[in-house]
Amino acid sequence: MMTRAHMRERMFGWTPGFLRRFEEAFGRLWGGGGQIAQKALAAGVAYWIASSLLGHEQPAFASIAALISLAVTTGKEGRQAVELVFGVACGLTVADLLISFIGSGAWQIALVVCLATAIVTFFGGGALSITEAGVSALLMVILASPSSGMSGERFVEALVGSGIALVLRAIIPNNPSQTVKNAAHPIFGEFVGVLEEVYEALYTDDLEQAEEALRKAARMDARVSGFREALDAGYGTVRLSPPRRRALGHLGFYAQAADHLDIAVRDSRGLARAAAALIRVGGPHPDQLAESVLELAQAVEALGSYLQDPDHPLGTHDFALKAAGDATVVLHDRNDLETNMLVGQIRSTTLDLLQASGMSYSTALQELDYATLRSVDERNAAIK
Repeated sequence: MMTRAHMRERMFGWTPGFLRRFEEAFGRLWGGGGQIAQKALAAGVAYWIASSLLGHEQPAFASIAALISLAVTTGKEGRQAVELVFGVACGLTVADLLISFIGSGAWQIALVVCLATAIVTFFGGGALSITEAGVSALLMVILASPSSGMSGERFVEALVGSGIALVLRAIIPNNPSQTVKNAAHPIFGEFVGVLEEVYEALYTDDLEQAEEALRKAARMDARVSGFREALDAGYGTVRLSPPRRRALGHLGFYAQAADHLDIAVRDSRGLARAAAALIRVGGPHPDQLAESVLELAQAVEALGSYLQDPDHPLGTHDFALKAAGDATVVLHDRNDLETNMLVGQIRSTTLDLLQASGMSYSTALQELDYATLRSVDERNAAIK
């Protein structure tokens, strides 16, 4: 059976991995257009205000402070955002006051970072605020010229840049739904890719490909962590921006799926490991196991589409339940340890995908039993 990845490769001459990476990169660029425009506008407006209205010559630090503040305040509550802005301004100011006397170098960097973080700590700044003070001070020492003199303008530029960032964040907040979509999309793409590789490895008895699928599955943990961070930031944006409140319902779909998707991703490692074990022992094994893994890949793809568009017809249930039912039937013909391990992982992944799509645990178990009975009945009818 030819997968969609193989069909694309035959039609366009592209490898599945390259095409998937290209689609993900284009999706990130398209989805991040608003954030790119926001950063560009913040940097430009901060520079213009400091140079044209305040008369500062080449106020680069106004633009730098704007970009840093936009980055560190995304999804944060108002008080946290102000603290972080204070850290940026404090770090730039301390460095500006000292480099005129001590110059720049390794020990100067250590001293300036120490003083900047100590001052923010003295005034009760939080961990992020303290970190931003140190980073901003470090940036100032590296980029500023010691011969420029102690002007005090850097603090004003930092306030201008940070203020512009806060204003733009309130007026043009990031789209929380799009941010979460961008973070979740690669997970589904990579998840499908891992399952397709396991499917192909089982069909071709390719142990090396099964082990490569296992390595790829292990790398998905970082994606899941990024998704959770984006979800937290999305809720923070919604709380601070009333126009974005309509995104709450959409974020709820992702929040409901997050924990079970995390577990399903971990299940994929066990599934790839079980497939490798089955191939390693050698001998013939049922093609139906490979087909069941491919059906899981279709279930993951359907789940990704559903979360992006809740009005999209939900095929996750059908694909996942068929995968589990068909795999379980295999145990009627062979009951060795390796086959049991793989069937167990398929059933476990199915259970988590069903819950990620909104089904309760008890209902998912019940549906899993029904699916197994249907597959057994179909098998018995085919034998007769």
